[in-house]
Amino acid sequence: MRWVRLVAAAVLGALVVLIGPVSPASAHAVVVDTVPARGAVVNAAPAAVTITFSETVRLVPGRVKVVAPDGTPVTGGEATLAGAVMTIPIVAAERPLGTYTVSYRVVSADSHPVGGGFSYSVGARSTFDGAVTGDSVDAGVTTGISVAKYLGYLGLTLLTGPALLMLSLWPRRLLRTPAGRRGPRIMMFTGAGLIALGAVAAIWLQAPYAYGGGPLDATAAGLGEVLISQFGLTHLGRLVALALAVPLLVLRPFRGRGVALGAVAIAGLLTWPLAGHPIASRMPVVTVFADLVHLAAMAVWLGGLIALAAFLLRRADARELRLILPVWSRWAALAVYCLIAGGVVQVMVEVGAVSQLVTTRFGQLILAKTALLGVVLAFAGAARLLVRRIVDGSVTGWAARLVPGGPPAVWLRRSVAVELAVTTVVLAASAVLVQTTPSRNVGEEAPVVVPETFSETLSSPIYTLQYEIYPVQRGEYNTLHGFVYTPEGRPIPIEDFRVTIGLPSAGLEPIDAPMAIVDESHGLGALNFPLPGEWTVKFTIRISEIDQATVSGVVNVP
Repeated sequence: MRWVRLVAAAVLGALVVLIGPVSPASAHAVVVDTVPARGAVVNAAPAAVTITFSETVRLVPGRVKVVAPDGTPVTGGEATLAGAVMTIPIVAAERPLGTYTVSYRVVSADSHPVGGGFSYSVGARSTFDGAVTGDSVDAGVTTGISVAKYLGYLGLTLLTGPALLMLSLWPRRLLRTPAGRRGPRIMMFTGAGLIALGAVAAIWLQAPYAYGGGPLDATAAGLGEVLISQFGLTHLGRLVALALAVPLLVLRPFRGRGVALGAVAIAGLLTWPLAGHPIASRMPVVTVFADLVHLAAMAVWLGGLIALAAFLLRRADARELRLILPVWSRWAALAVYCLIAGGVVQVMVEVGAVSQLVTTRFGQLILAKTALLGVVLAFAGAARLLVRRIVDGSVTGWAARLVPGGPPAVWLRRSVAVELAVTTVVLAASAVLVQTTPSRNVGEEAPVVVPETFSETLSSPIYTLQYEIYPVQRGEYNTLHGFVYTPEGRPIPIEDFRVTIGLPSAGLEPIDAPMAIVDESHGLGALNFPLPGEWTVKFTIRISEIDQATVSGVVNVP
């Protein structure tokens, strides 16, 4: 029944994980700036597009491109990275007029893929309208990654707690018998197996997670890229640390074993923050250390509770329990303090503002996790109070009957069982939390520049004019941009650029609008529409001493 209960608790946590990520996880790195700006209109095609992310990213080969208005790829080779800035070279397009589409897919520093895109226009907008949607992430892959993370957390707990108790507090009487060692050893080996399974599954799933595809779509090339990335190297390091730790645990005691185990344990624990949110935060040294402390405290506390409830409270005699429980109680209290301190530090860094605890999914998960932890601490406090009273003799009568199976021992086992059930859900919430975009990144994404504009292309025998007016409103402060090109789409230097506006329906004759030539083929001016209606805008452009033509368009002013 003990094993049935442990398996049931693990299954409960897995179900919480499966319920949590109801949609693919959001990207954890966001775009904070682009050149050209998203949705902007520029007068000449740029030689490159730059995208600045909120954290360092890794390129996904072949998944970054720029497409011209006619659908032709114009990417001039592979994109390059300099920290968080990605530069995409562009070759000259045959017809550089209209809206260009930028599409990208990269992997953020905390291992999560970032897919998306944007558009910008040269001259004036063409038929394209709207933002580019990046490649979606398969829901089965994100769910699988959350389950893999949960298996890693569960395995770490099952390995750490029993190992610590067996090395320090386990009664020698039980260590001398196979039956006294069998249970905790099975638990430790199960934990080691779960850690290994979670690490291998995470490496496998990271390939389709980064490149796109389902859980079975991992390719040799994709796995190779994952293995040489920081994510892959940290998970391989976790497997190496595990391979070193297990023999150290089962070998006979020798001088220096504790130091060796401690070094291996720290190295193994570091692989979790180095492959997650902490390494990508604004203060990575602080958050990596805080996450290390948080994770170690969780594994010691929860793992020790499991070993205590499953074995020691049942098999140790009254004398042994009176020696073990006070020491464990102090260790548990210290672990709780470290757990809370590490969590508070991470929250302070990962949450941008107090309001984001309520307004973001990341913050809501933190609040839920905190509430569950409060329930656990209440039961833990009651158990600690009982242990103190038993040890100092302030409780008599039934306290003297503290033997395995006696009423106080039963109460302790039930209290610990509640702690274990709730903390299993806390572990599951943690697995979902690490798949959720930190609140610090919410709201950082660069805004799309989409003014209310009117644009049109007009043609004459000697030039093509693309002009744009924004924001198209009554009164002053309407800006006019005009770009002059050859019929083949090459910019033409202009000698003179004149504009008049009129409202024939209201009997308003054409009025001259001030214009300036700001960049050879680019005219800039300001328009004043005093009345609503369909205004006629007439352009007279001279491109040489003798070549001049007039074109006109109609703008509806609300």
